[in-house]
Amino acid sequence: MAALNYHHLRYFWAVAHDGNLTRTADRLNLTQSALSVQIRKLEERLGHDLFERRGRQLHLTEAGRIALDHADTIFATGDELLGTLQQTGRARQALRIGALATLSRNFQVEFLRPLMGRNDIEIILRSGSTAELLRSLEALSLDVLLLSSPPARDAMTSFVAHRLAEQPVSLVGTPERLGRAHPADGIAPFAALLATQPVVLPTTDSEIRLGFDALMDRLDIRPQIAAEVEDMAMLRLLARADLGLAVLPPIVVKDEIAAGTLIEAGQLPGIAAAFYAVTMERRFPNPLLRELLHGKVPLPD
Repeated sequence: MAALNYHHLRYFWAVAHDGNLTRTADRLNLTQSALSVQIRKLEERLGHDLFERRGRQLHLTEAGRIALDHADTIFATGDELLGTLQQTGRARQALRIGALATLSRNFQVEFLRPLMGRNDIEIILRSGSTAELLRSLEALSLDVLLLSSPPARDAMTSFVAHRLAEQPVSLVGTPERLGRAHPADGIAPFAALLATQPVVLPTTDSEIRLGFDALMDRLDIRPQIAAEVEDMAMLRLLARADLGLAVLPPIVVKDEIAAGTLIEAGQLPGIAAAFYAVTMERRFPNPLLRELLHGKVPLPD
C-alpha cells in the first residue's frame, strides 16, 4: 500500500483552517491550480472527497472533518517533537460534545466520567440553545449533543436520539423550610407542601414544567410560584438560598443532599426528566462516541 503523502496532507490542513483556497494559495506562494491538484491527489489517495463547494465557500465533508482531526494531531505531534526530544508525544483523540445550556451539570459530568482522567483524549464541550447545537451537529463540528428532549425528525434530517437516562423529579428544600412547614411530624406530604410553600419552577417550555402543571391541575392546587428559571444551575442556587421548594431531578443537587444542606421532600408522581444523546447518521462515527453510548469506553493500552 502506498504511503500517505504528508505534503498533500499539510496543504489540505492549511486550506481547511483558512476555509479559502485563494487566501491559502497566496499565503503559501502557490497558484490556486497547483494547490487544488495537491488536494485532489490526497482525495484520490484517501478515496473520499474532503471538500464541497457551496457558492464561493469551501466546506468540509464528513471525511474531510475526520481527516482534519487526524491532521491536527499529526502536526501537533510534529511540533512537540521539534520542541523536545526528551518527551514522547502521544496522539490524542478528540470528542466534541454540545450540551444544552440549561442541562444539569451533574448529569453532564456523569456522562463524561468514563473519559475523565484519560490523557489520550481531549474533550471539547460547548453549550448553547437546541437550535444552535443542532446546526453545529449538522455541520459536523460536533459529534454528539446532550439534550433534555429529542429533536423533531423528518425525511430531511438524520438525527438519532439515544435515551440515556430518566430521572424522577422531586420537591427539594432546605431543612429549615421543611421543618417550618411541618415541625411536629417531619416532612409533610408533597400535596400539603405544594399548597402551603412557595415553589421554584422550570420555565413553561420544559417537559418538567408541563408535567408539574398537569399534576397541579389534577390535584386542584394553585401553587405560589416564587420564581421560574430555565437553568438547572440557577434552580440549584435558588433552592440553596431558600427562596422556596425547588422542582427538579435530585441528581442536580446530589452534592447538597449528601451534605444535608438540602433535603428531598418527596418524588412527584408521573413526572420525570429524560436525558438524550443526539447524533447524526454518519458513515464515519467517532469511535469514542460509539463506545461511550454503549458504556464500553476502551482503556488506553
